[in-house]
Amino acid sequence: MTRTTGIRFGTAYYWEYLRAPDLARDLDLMVQAKIDTIRVGESVWSTWEPRDGEFDLEWLTPVLDGAHERGIGVVLGTPTYAIPPWLQRKHPELAVARADGSRVPWGARQEVDFTAPAFLRHAERVIRAVVGRHGGHPAVAGVQLDNEPGLHLIHNEPVFERFTAWLAGRYGDPARLNEEWGLTYWSHRIGDWNELWRPHGNTTPSYDLAWRRFQADLTTEFIAWQAALVRELVPPDLVLTTCLAYQRSALDDVRLSEHLTVTSGNAYYLPQDALIHDAEDTPAEISWFSAEPSQLLQAADRMYASKGARYWVTETNATSIAGSQLNLPPYDGQLRQAAWALVARGAEMISYWHWHTLHYGAETYWGGILGHSMTPGRVYDEVARLGAELDRAGDDLTGLTPDADVAFLYSHESKWALTFQPPLTLDGRGPDKDAYERIVTAFYRGACEAGMQAAFVPPERFTPYPVVVAPALYCMSAELADVLAAYVRDGGHLVLTFLSGYADEEARARAEVAPGPLRELAGVRYLEYSTLPRPVPLRGFGTRDVARHWADALEPEGAEPLAHYDHHHFGRWPAITRNRVGEGSVTYVGTLPGRELTAELFRRIAPERDRLVTADAPQVTVRSAVNGQGERLWFAHNWSDRESTVTLAAAATEVTGSREPLPPGPLRLAPFDVRVVK
Repeated sequence: MTRTTGIRFGTAYYWEYLRAPDLARDLDLMVQAKIDTIRVGESVWSTWEPRDGEFDLEWLTPVLDGAHERGIGVVLGTPTYAIPPWLQRKHPELAVARADGSRVPWGARQEVDFTAPAFLRHAERVIRAVVGRHGGHPAVAGVQLDNEPGLHLIHNEPVFERFTAWLAGRYGDPARLNEEWGLTYWSHRIGDWNELWRPHGNTTPSYDLAWRRFQADLTTEFIAWQAALVRELVPPDLVLTTCLAYQRSALDDVRLSEHLTVTSGNAYYLPQDALIHDAEDTPAEISWFSAEPSQLLQAADRMYASKGARYWVTETNATSIAGSQLNLPPYDGQLRQAAWALVARGAEMISYWHWHTLHYGAETYWGGILGHSMTPGRVYDEVARLGAELDRAGDDLTGLTPDADVAFLYSHESKWALTFQPPLTLDGRGPDKDAYERIVTAFYRGACEAGMQAAFVPPERFTPYPVVVAPALYCMSAELADVLAAYVRDGGHLVLTFLSGYADEEARARAEVAPGPLRELAGVRYLEYSTLPRPVPLRGFGTRDVARHWADALEPEGAEPLAHYDHHHFGRWPAITRNRVGEGSVTYVGTLPGRELTAELFRRIAPERDRLVTADAPQVTVRSAVNGQGERLWFAHNWSDRESTVTLAAAATEVTGSREPLPPGPLRLAPFDVRVVK
């Protein structure tokens, strides 16, 4: 990349999609907007290889040459996620088989079993052709491997055969599998591996968990294969990445990211009113885009957690997203807000999908920086303003490490297990397969509204923070319980929620009093629990709030009750308790608390910190990060259409402004404004 300091600023650029391309004009407009990175080539295998074995590789050369002349770096994509029609006609067996045996129909993308030898042969050939031809171009500084991997759970027969072999390697023999999975139940004991039934009819939780682990392994293996292949073809200093969509069903972002130089991902959000802080207590809805400010911050912290390091945002929306039925261009200032929020949480590249709005295809109404008219307008102007700010900030943004005082243990195994057996319902509309994410999001939002900054940490990479939250840590080993106990004894504050510790690594409910290996640490036990069909009021915590969806019947064994259910039956049990252990303490939350209570819970346990910037209103968030020079930057966001202020505790300098000294005292924030100071 040409930029060696600060934040890279980019867009996806597909001149091959344009009916009347004007390469020089496009690149010149990018330069004017301080865009220094473009992403190219990942979606057009049929353009690279229009017929089997016949390649057209030179159409990209003018783009690379033009970018290099203007100091714009290029991320070159391998085109393996969208296969050409001739390949699907030649090998129809490559179509992904669903659980019920039906095939994913051709006509979209990612319809292919990427594990099949026939696919891998053709994929290797096109990768060698494209990356071999262009990977050494001086404009190219990175390669994106595939795109948004892990969309499908692949049920093709060869994949199932590999799964059986994977189980044999993991468990050794069918007798052990019978024991570990409890296959005596409903007469599921097998005597030989060829007796294993297909996933479509499965009702065994341990089977489903193993199937999802295996599928995530396949995705990781595929990206690792591409990484090794591309490394043969490019200079050693080129960055290798892929664009992750974190909602994919066959994805373990932490293990996959071990094979990347840098993690990249999508950071889509719903703009306009969804990006306004709203005090209304509504349950968090889960989607592929963020639908409130805290969810955008949460998405950023998840991306940082993939490698525990700074990341690239390879896709974020410039304007409307999602399709023709949902046209919501951002209000003035919201593009800046979103970008600076991502920078504050560790993004070292912000790249828009995409430069120009498509004139045809499935994403015709997924807006780019330029609209269908190809004429710069309000969106381009705000992108250009942001580019100028990032450029002006320069060295101040180099090497930013986001601050965090609370860690959330994010468990893929618990997520997968609770997808198969969801503990929550969708308001009477059936089980909520996103229950795990909804629980995590509710507690993250509470921490956010309490002014805390968060990090996500995989359980296997446990790191002490002043506060650690284990939301619905359902699949938990006894060894991790010991790690958590040592953390608390040494002075940590642990927040446990319902379902934490209830099952083991095989998703088997423990044959001991809940919460199992966490019982002594939490100072509570429970012998029963209940779904809450409707919210139940809570009392004793100093807020008027409710419990939702779930209630553990907690019996204190040394823990202090903090809140009770206000109910004729459930009122005998506390909903929240606190237990002091050694130098630390454990808060146990036996329900899904409402928004106000969750925020108050975190306010009571938030560690004291010296703050240069303090929020003066609930619609304002303040985040901080330390740059490579050891300076702490503060990012103040006003997520509302009303003017607000923050308070500076000492004199400061505005990073993106005139750099004139700012005196202590109130600092104005216009509607949808961002101020960055140090």
